[in-house]
Amino acid sequence: MSDDTIRLVTIGRILRRRRRLLAVLTLVGALVGYGTSVLFPPRYTASASVLLPGQWEERALLTQAEIATSSAVVDRAADTLGWTGVSRGELRDRVSATAADGNIIKISGTADTPERAQRLSDQLAQQFVAFAARIAGDDTNPDAAAGPEALRQKVEQTSRRITELANAADPGRTVESVQARTELEKLRSTLQEAMKKLDQADLVTKKAGMVVMGPAARPTGEAPPTRVQLIVAGALLFFLLAVIGHLVAARVNRRLRTEAEIAAALGSALLGTVDVPAEGPALRPEGRGPRARIRRLLGVDTRWDVPAPRMSGDEAGRRIRYRRVCDRLRDRLPATRRLLVVVPDGDEIAHRAAGQLAAEAGNGPSPESSSGDCPGLRVVGISVSRPMVPDRGAESGAVVVLSAGSRTEEELVGIAEACADAGHEIAGVVVAGAVRARPARAAGRPSESAAPELAVRGHATGGSA
Repeated sequence: MSDDTIRLVTIGRILRRRRRLLAVLTLVGALVGYGTSVLFPPRYTASASVLLPGQWEERALLTQAEIATSSAVVDRAADTLGWTGVSRGELRDRVSATAADGNIIKISGTADTPERAQRLSDQLAQQFVAFAARIAGDDTNPDAAAGPEALRQKVEQTSRRITELANAADPGRTVESVQARTELEKLRSTLQEAMKKLDQADLVTKKAGMVVMGPAARPTGEAPPTRVQLIVAGALLFFLLAVIGHLVAARVNRRLRTEAEIAAALGSALLGTVDVPAEGPALRPEGRGPRARIRRLLGVDTRWDVPAPRMSGDEAGRRIRYRRVCDRLRDRLPATRRLLVVVPDGDEIAHRAAGQLAAEAGNGPSPESSSGDCPGLRVVGISVSRPMVPDRGAESGAVVVLSAGSRTEEELVGIAEACADAGHEIAGVVVAGAVRARPARAAGRPSESAAPELAVRGHATGGSA
């Protein structure tokens, strides 16, 4: 797994073999999300719209949106509301304004109740309109509003009077008449420029005449994130963290998986690989106590990152593998020599393989072997954290049996050093693998692909032997 790419089959294997743990962690995440929603009370958001008459550029609308949430507007709204326990700075964090289509500024306020949210947004809209009118110099006095119109009429009357005076002057006969006509034209131009400036000022005043488009609607639902959203987010977060944690753990896994790596770490030769039928509960660690029961309940007492067991042959084919291991061991050592079969604790597959190997060694030589009896074997289990091998006595050597992908290189080196300290030379290494046994056939119905006994002895499933 440490050298493989993450594929969908890996994710599927995690979901299939760790479904209990993932379900529990997802439930814990949902409870954490619920607890978060209890700590943070629900919030409600209301919005009020302000219409800006006239033609406005996009940048000007954005500027007005910034003014709507400025401290000058928010502080005046806070003073008018007079809420206790809510500071001006906290109120600024609860308001927002956006420029919508159609020259509309949408002002939103968030509070702990729908009534407060509605009051906050309405007050912000009113204070914004008042502040904008104050900036533009708007005045609601009727006399002040009638002043520009009266001035415009006076300017028109003056322009007509200038025309009459220019027509009445002696056109071009004297120097004085020419100068009078020139002065009158200058006065006309000055009055026209003054009227243009007056029209521009009136346009700005009309733009500043913002209108609040009715009171804000009272919110009927909570503002995000709601309680349901927090619960779903917590469950999803814990589920993803659990899956990512499994992938990271598999990436940094340093357990040896190939026979060559295992033999090199132990400093000995590989005697062969043997098959152990996978029988579900029989391959689970035999732990005791509350922690072991919890691990079995969550389904974490077995590894998830090992491939599914391959299909095995029949019982006769599996026994041939054990006999071949005994034959190789017999060829390497004298028959009178007794050996220890060292098996790491917690490796149930290796324990079953060691027991079967010892049983085959006690059954006598294989018909294919021309040598004598196989050396006597005694199975001993050792702790990997503090390996301790019995001292050399009746047995003078060791055979290490373990399953692939169960131990790291450092752990195997520790086992080899423990054997050397006890005076035992490692005679060989046997790697055990779990396989799926074929279903038993009904009596009297031989398989169509059944082969003669010699062919069975020459062919066995599951790698080298």
